Amino acid sequence: MRILMCTTLVVINYLAYAQRTVSGTVLNENNEGIPGASVTIKDLDLGTITDMNGYFQLSIPEQKKTLLVSAIGYLTQQVAIGSKSKVVIRMPIEVKELQALTIFGDEVINFSTKANELTPTTYADISKEKIEERNLGLDLPILLNFTPSIVTTSDAGAGVGYTGMRIRGSDATRINVTLNGIPINDSESHGVYWVNMPDLSSSLDKIQIQRGVGTSSNGAAAFGATVNLKSSGFSKDAFAQINQTIGSFNTLKTNIKFNTGVINNNFNFEGRLSHITSDGYIDRAQSDLYSYFFTGGYYGGKTTIKALLFGGQEETYQSWYGTPEARLKNNENALQAVIDNSGEYNTAEQLDNLLNSDRTFNYYLYDNEIDHYEQNHYQLHLNHVFNNNLNLALSGHYTHGKGYYEQYRSKDDFADYGMDNVTVGNDTITQTDLIRRRWLDNDFYGFTYAFNYNKDNLLMTLGGGYNTYKGKHFGEIIWSEFASTSTIRDRYYEGSSTKNDFNIFLKTNYQLSSKVNLFGDLQMRTINYDTEGTDNDLSNYQVGEKYTFFNPKFGLTYSLNDHFQLYGSFAVAHREPVRNDFIDAPVGDIPSPEQLQNLELGFRGNLDNIHMESNIYLMDYTNQLILTGAVNDVGSSIRVNTPDSYRLGIEMVFSIEVADQWNWGLNVALSKNKIKKFTEVMFDYAFTDDRYTVENEFRDTDIAFSPNIVIGNDITFSHQGFSTQLLTKFVGNQFLDNTSNENRMIKSYFINDLRFAYQLQAFGMRKIELTLMINNLLNVTYESNGYTWGYLYDGYPYQQNNYYPQAGINLLTGLSLKF
Repeated sequence: MRILMCTTLVVINYLAYAQRTVSGTVLNENNEGIPGASVTIKDLDLGTITDMNGYFQLSIPEQKKTLLVSAIGYLTQQVAIGSKSKVVIRMPIEVKELQALTIFGDEVINFSTKANELTPTTYADISKEKIEERNLGLDLPILLNFTPSIVTTSDAGAGVGYTGMRIRGSDATRINVTLNGIPINDSESHGVYWVNMPDLSSSLDKIQIQRGVGTSSNGAAAFGATVNLKSSGFSKDAFAQINQTIGSFNTLKTNIKFNTGVINNNFNFEGRLSHITSDGYIDRAQSDLYSYFFTGGYYGGKTTIKALLFGGQEETYQSWYGTPEARLKNNENALQAVIDNSGEYNTAEQLDNLLNSDRTFNYYLYDNEIDHYEQNHYQLHLNHVFNNNLNLALSGHYTHGKGYYEQYRSKDDFADYGMDNVTVGNDTITQTDLIRRRWLDNDFYGFTYAFNYNKDNLLMTLGGGYNTYKGKHFGEIIWSEFASTSTIRDRYYEGSSTKNDFNIFLKTNYQLSSKVNLFGDLQMRTINYDTEGTDNDLSNYQVGEKYTFFNPKFGLTYSLNDHFQLYGSFAVAHREPVRNDFIDAPVGDIPSPEQLQNLELGFRGNLDNIHMESNIYLMDYTNQLILTGAVNDVGSSIRVNTPDSYRLGIEMVFSIEVADQWNWGLNVALSKNKIKKFTEVMFDYAFTDDRYTVENEFRDTDIAFSPNIVIGNDITFSHQGFSTQLLTKFVGNQFLDNTSNENRMIKSYFINDLRFAYQLQAFGMRKIELTLMINNLLNVTYESNGYTWGYLYDGYPYQQNNYYPQAGINLLTGLSLKF
């Protein structure tokens, strides 16, 4: 690894002399610097943004002679720089339609959380154009599949419905997600449920993924990565747009967008309505998704006020169970073992479903085995500039979510629902078929703020936020074969939660010299979490925990020359246990919070038509919470703190423009993900009175769901409105648990997607675009996720792996009309 790093540095230093540096200031009509202006190299997807004073510095290839400069509310400028190098370019932006309008509010919203070329952290920016390339109804994680170190999955197997992603092996509960700086993660589980925000990608302007702790300031701790989303909104020109997708598995997407353009020099409004349906690859894994997005704003000379309303309703048929490995391999003996040992196939209908299905097997048969949830978000952003050095971003938010998943249950004990047995004549009935719904009803609200100060060589942000979560968990019985003592919608469990989350941070960038920039970030976060009630297994719980975390981050960037940087940073993050860690823990046990120490060392630079990045990272965990196989006194799986675990890896990103038509992008992530000491707990159910546990100790074992190699590849050809793109993804072996047992593994897979697009102007329309996506071009048979469980009976082991198969070759076609 060291040899690779040193060799790469030598090559880059040698090639660097084909570059030169251009610096400048972007000014408005009052000769004031415009912050957040985009400065890019014409015909290259490379560039930077101006700082709070409108200053930029950019390395460009020798043969490139033109820069493109744009800022919200101003006309895009082409600036010819000829053969000059190392000169200051002053470019006043000419304002025509918007004489009194200086719009930078959208940039200020994310200024305190966004990384840039001076930030010593590892990140990737995804532009609006890149988002739109594959935006044919697939969920946002699937659209991000080809970015560095990301592994994605889809329960339904076709990218619509319940989807998820892992970054550097960390799941959604360890990835901090914000939209316009507002936390999106669920306060109790820390998860992000993208199915609750269908087609959100159609209303995004930019995405930034920071790997590691990053510069995250608001919301849940970033224990793997941060995903900062910036919504679309302001447009100088009015437009209307219709997008239609049709594809395999009866996938349909329709959305309508509009933007009013500028009204009375100061107002702008945008809206979207979307509907997505799909049958899914897995049997009965249908999705029916609605969403909306509306934003409007006042854009003044020094003040911007922007409001957002967005949300959606999802109804998906459950496909959470997965497919038994024996079914995937069509192994009759193993299928019989599943029937004999799992205890889950007790009816002729269930047996027929298991034995006569294929890779698309779905355990659930009840016609309304659905997940139904509705979520509505409200955001209000105020941005004000006091002077050239000081501005304020203040945001308030409110989210309401409510929904349930419905289940048919066969032969459940009355006692499991707190109901009395039924006596009929001389017979006592102890079991019944029933239908239940498990509900979540929650509210999340609060505010964030950031004072940004910029003068001379110092950029400083004082910010923070206060958020409150209130949630209710309850279960209802909506039908029962035998009524017992229940009534319709009888709540057999109920609990409530309140969580208050406060944080304050001070973030600084200081330009020590022309080569050295220092970065510091000190955050204090306090959490008060209270929850009490009865859980779905009828156990009582009462939790009241308080935490105070101090999370420092330090780093620097160093310019080896005018166009190439090294950076290094060290960051500490803490994370509180999630709801299930408290509730499922054995009586008397309280899980400890986790700590992460993150070291990032890397370089980035532009070489002629080449962009290169490479970084080494170490993520060292203390008290990481992991599943061991242990269960509590009512049989619920529990996570326990493991003292010492780590992730060590190297990530490389490379892109090159070949001529004016070909682009090649490649990213490679190699990692080692280890738990220094892991104890697996298995139960021997032959001892019915007092279950006997067997503990198996492992050392230096792999962390589950953490492939040692992930590769993404992107080859694009573009010419006169036509483009084609080959996207390739390789994901190495992943273990289903922490034992490094090759019999409990997701095998590596290599998939290719092919995209064709043609764009033209005709019939008086601004844009007509046709797109064809061929997913899994080579029809690879693979699984992207799974789980494993097992037990002993009188010393003999039984282990079952369940997987989530993904679709073979499938198509999506799209038509976009912009008026």
